[in-house]
Amino acid sequence: MNKFNQSIHPHRRYNPLLDEWILVSPQRALRPWQGQTESVVDEKRPSHDPNCYLCAGNVRANGLQNDEYSDCYVFENDFSALMKDEVEDSESNSFFFTRKVERGINKVVCFSPNHALTLAEMNVNEILSVVQTWTTEFQILGALDYINHVQLFENKGSVMGCSNPHPHGQIWAQSSIPTQVAKTQKQLFSYFEENGRPLLLDYVQQEISKEERIVAENEHFVVLVPFWATWPFETMIVAKFPCEHLLQLTSAQQLSFAQMIQHLTVKYDNLFQCSFPYSAGIHQAPTDGKAHPEWTLHMHFYPPLLRSANVKKFQVGYEMLGEAQRDITPEQSAERLRSLSTIHYKTT
Repeated sequence: MNKFNQSIHPHRRYNPLLDEWILVSPQRALRPWQGQTESVVDEKRPSHDPNCYLCAGNVRANGLQNDEYSDCYVFENDFSALMKDEVEDSESNSFFFTRKVERGINKVVCFSPNHALTLAEMNVNEILSVVQTWTTEFQILGALDYINHVQLFENKGSVMGCSNPHPHGQIWAQSSIPTQVAKTQKQLFSYFEENGRPLLLDYVQQEISKEERIVAENEHFVVLVPFWATWPFETMIVAKFPCEHLLQLTSAQQLSFAQMIQHLTVKYDNLFQCSFPYSAGIHQAPTDGKAHPEWTLHMHFYPPLLRSANVKKFQVGYEMLGEAQRDITPEQSAERLRSLSTIHYKTT
């Protein structure tokens, strides 16, 4: 019987955050067909686009005008997926037809007035301003009595469904805990109840000792490719200290977080020398007024690119009907990201 080698033998890996498994098939990387080709174009953009509804001073689709902002700028989404209105649903539910009225607020966060930038092209102080804006919005929205979860996220690139290239993200604050977060909370709570320590803090310590999947690290945060990563170059930025949410960060820790965001996004762009698309978001404790020592602040990055700026990974077939699957190991992904410069390719 051959001895197992994780670089060539198919195997499954367990994701303790979601109580799910992923199939890793590294031998498939040798197959001739290498995935669907899509165009990821580095477009030259002006610093201000008169037709952009996110640029400073411009009029948005609903007729409202943006402020002449010079830093981060936040406004309520003109086409919100959630509504603040309190609504009564008088229809009774059954097992097969259960529904629940959901209240919430959607906001847009413009990271910079410069239409031509992305997070990877912003300096650390500019990204720090974004972190501070996220923190302020988390505090404001989380203080509302009907808001129990605040999701901060960014979709970057047209292949991720982003319709506007202006550097921006979104905030969805709602009364319920979303499904993926609820699954994570269940796992974190179960581990904390059994071990008396946060799952992610224990996991980070193990990752740091192994060094196989670490991409970057500073005093307060680490960037790593999770052992159970689904997407080809999926990563997490995780706090190395007890921290339930953004409000618990000191000024120094906010700066460290901004530094890790910059390091990672620059490495992403350098990987295929393009403006690297991804969906990213921060997971942190609910805003239900309770203490949540089981939580550790972390940020997920889910990029779809596989082998170049033009080859994208799709989740179809077996992955939609069975479970997630990947062709290159997380260790290989981490090594590639780790070896990249933190100086943006456009400036070298």
